[in-house]
Amino acid sequence: MARRSKEGELQLGFDMAPVRPRARELPVVASPPQTPSPVADPLTSGSKEPEVLSVAQLTRRISGLLESGIGSVWVEGEISNLRRQASGHSYFTLKDEESQLSCVLFARTASGQKTALRDGLQVQLHGEVSVYQPRGQYQLVVRLVQAKGEGQLQARFEELKRRLASEGLFDQERKRPLPRFPQRIGVVTSPTGAAIHDFLQVLHRRHPGLRVVINPVRVQGKGAATEIATAIAELSAGGEGVGAVDVIVVTRGGGSLEDLWEFNEESVARAIIASAVPVVSAVGHEIDFSIADFVADLRAPTPSAAAELLAADGTELLDRCRSLVGRIAREAVVLLDRYVSREGLLQSSSLFREPMRRLEEARQTLDRMDEDLAGMLERRVEQLRAGLSTMAALLTSAHPGHRLTATRQGMDSLADRLQIPVNRHLDRDRNRLERVSAALSALSPQATLARGFSITRDAEGKVITSATHVKPGDRILTQLAEGEIESKAEV
Repeated sequence: MARRSKEGELQLGFDMAPVRPRARELPVVASPPQTPSPVADPLTSGSKEPEVLSVAQLTRRISGLLESGIGSVWVEGEISNLRRQASGHSYFTLKDEESQLSCVLFARTASGQKTALRDGLQVQLHGEVSVYQPRGQYQLVVRLVQAKGEGQLQARFEELKRRLASEGLFDQERKRPLPRFPQRIGVVTSPTGAAIHDFLQVLHRRHPGLRVVINPVRVQGKGAATEIATAIAELSAGGEGVGAVDVIVVTRGGGSLEDLWEFNEESVARAIIASAVPVVSAVGHEIDFSIADFVADLRAPTPSAAAELLAADGTELLDRCRSLVGRIAREAVVLLDRYVSREGLLQSSSLFREPMRRLEEARQTLDRMDEDLAGMLERRVEQLRAGLSTMAALLTSAHPGHRLTATRQGMDSLADRLQIPVNRHLDRDRNRLERVSAALSALSPQATLARGFSITRDAEGKVITSATHVKPGDRILTQLAEGEIESKAEV
């Protein structure tokens, strides 16, 4: 695969302030200051009965005030305590560092949302503030969910789309037709994504002979747009290690606007425009659109659809060829009948005057060409056989067995040389050991006993060195060179 250098790369982009719908503001009417009047006691002031509301009436009044006074709003925060019911409704809490808000997303609204809810997700919600009257709890009825930051990304998307469209880069007249039968297709995508597997599966099912060159890139994350633009330029140039391609496919699987954003960068759009070969954009699912889709020569709704557009069906082509061959055969029969029907045409035509002679000449030519081809093949086989013999001789001379034999002989020689000093040290140590052993044997108690001496011990096994250590009646043991004598002291 082609390598790319990170030197000199320029990643284009710009930031815009997030654009989101503003909450409807209520007018504030200033009134002149008034002197506060004392509050009358409803139980003692006058005879008019005070208005007593039920809980449901008060809740409905509060609900009306909230719905008319606040209405539709945009609010952002973090999702927590998400609960999905069997009915399809989702209940969760939207919180920030200071407060929290109960929210509900009904099933009929959730089915049209692109952003999947999950705990911990930072989102921007649009909906109406209302009151759940059975519990007297105010809540936000969610109508639209988008990940935090998608509003800013959408604004950047629309601004770049408008600017490139003003340059005429989306015009259909600028788009190039795809090759009818491409031989080599370059693909810019992640080599581990599902998109490339779907693309290759459909491509090789329809046309197994097509060759595909994958220039691997990251398709998401910071810096991925630069890799994508560089990969497109490398395939377009067809340099060393890449080779020439007939068409380039830029693809990845579906995702949110943030996931697909790298294909909305201006650097990717400029690389597609500058490509010397046609470019097919197959980014996301059918409902996803990117800047790459607008500037590419062809937009495919999915990676599989891109493969179907590029790879002609082999069965369909074969049927078409058979149909054309049959048509040619029918036309030939018609023309032949037309010539035969003309009087004297066969006799006057040089083609039919001596058909056998022309057939023999053609056969001779074919035989000569067959001999020439056989000779060329034989010479080529001899050349290959000679080269194979030379390589076999080189391989035999370089066989590792020869080196192993030489190495083994060297190791045996080293072992013999090493054994001499080892044996010398062993003999010297053996003689020394024999001398020390003889000296120790001469000094051992057993040698002393063998010369006629004995060792006397008391009943506890202690050696008796003086007669004063023995009392009459004590039991003593005398050790001789062979055996022991037990006795009793009398004196």
